Amino acid sequence: MQQQISIITLGIADLARSRSFYVEGFGWRPVFENDEIIFYQMNGFVLGTFNKPALEQDMNRTGLLAPGAFSLAHNVPDPEEVEPVMQRLLAAGGRLLRKADAPAHGGFRGYVADPDDHAWEIAWNPAWTIDDRGQVTFGL
Repeated sequence: MQQQISIITLGIADLARSRSFYVEGFGWRPVFENDEIIFYQMNGFVLGTFNKPALEQDMNRTGLLAPGAFSLAHNVPDPEEVEPVMQRLLAAGGRLLRKADAPAHGGFRGYVADPDDHAWEIAWNPAWTIDDRGQVTFGL
């Protein structure tokens, strides 16, 4: 089986508030939106923000819990880009989880939660490359 992810869908409480965070904070543009979901075309997959009750109905699963045991990451090509991206996300409704710093394993990173408490790591890793299409290649 091919090793790939097609869509990551985040359950959200308020579509307009979430849209503001992703459009104003990251600068992303929706490729589709209706009253329940917004899709963003990413580099090789799609990110969806889905109104939580509609997502529960779609999954036939109730009582979805708040985010917690995972984080999403947005890598940048230079360490100087980490803090400005974090500041844009905070201005667009995000919440600071961890100030940017240099972890023991290398690089530079910080964490911001979106309005629905999904954790985003904004990071620079000196061993990883990011091409012009935004594809990140793992390297050591």
